[in-house]
Amino acid sequence: MSAEPPPPLTLSAQGSFFVGGRDVSSETLSTVPAYAPSGTVTVDQVYVRYQVPVAPARPPLVLIHGCCLTGKTWETTPDGRMGWDETFVRKGFPTYVIDQSWRGRSAGNPSAINAAKTGAAAPETLPPLFSAGHESSWAIFRFGPEYPKVFDGMQFPLEAQGEFWKQMVPDWSASLPVPNPTVPALSELAKRLKGAVLISHSQSGIYPFQVAALDRTGLRAIVALEPAACPDPAKDDLSVFKDLPILVLFADYVDESPRWAPRLAQCRAFVTTANAAGSRAELILLPEIGIHGNSHMLMQDKNSQDIADWLGGWIDKRVPPKG
Repeated sequence: MSAEPPPPLTLSAQGSFFVGGRDVSSETLSTVPAYAPSGTVTVDQVYVRYQVPVAPARPPLVLIHGCCLTGKTWETTPDGRMGWDETFVRKGFPTYVIDQSWRGRSAGNPSAINAAKTGAAAPETLPPLFSAGHESSWAIFRFGPEYPKVFDGMQFPLEAQGEFWKQMVPDWSASLPVPNPTVPALSELAKRLKGAVLISHSQSGIYPFQVAALDRTGLRAIVALEPAACPDPAKDDLSVFKDLPILVLFADYVDESPRWAPRLAQCRAFVTTANAAGSRAELILLPEIGIHGNSHMLMQDKNSQDIADWLGGWIDKRVPPKG
């Protein structure tokens, strides 16, 4: 028997806007005769879609997707269940979903490609660009140890994997500076919201930490879901995290992944060292709190609502309402 549908979603506001961005002039914007090659374009901006519940009593959340994906990560799951963008709005959180700079609805700059195509630049100047294939992504997202094997008890809805693969897009991150232009845009967004919890995933896991290093204004807490990297205790200034609530959360099967086990170890070292420097950092493994079978795409797994419930409770304890 199917579950009862949720009640109607009532909002006080919804919409979209951009943060960040800069204008650049180029002589190689186009190789299509109908469009001039010379002109000015805006790049590095970040698209933001928002939904605000009526009389919100909980802090704004900013949901930041990872590699090879867009803000669709947080929307309706591949098998048609409610995504976290709606879940957290229903829980009373104003929710802001972004497309990273040069991804999705945040435009990139074709100038370097067109310059090489027209011979104005050498082929080796072409920017690095990649897509993650289904086969390699299978292990990266920990659906199983290798394609097409599946971990026992794994919760990702593989019956809808075709819908998931459609979410994946080419990734420009290797051609962009460090920190990624998304980072200062997130800082601008946190200030605009007068305080927000930044929730990152995977490739973007490091971004909220880089925001804290840039400017703590507006940053109320960091939630890093399976970050590809945490700050380096041997190199980074951990004093910027003093008194800042931080959650680093990993799902299941991590020790069985040569890609993710070292990242978990590195994040453990960060949490220990950051807390010694005055931070309020925690590292949680879902199996250790009784939530099992989760893949790297935990916000889309069949038990994603259980994780959202737990995460909402963590935010309530660590980020009390203002005033």
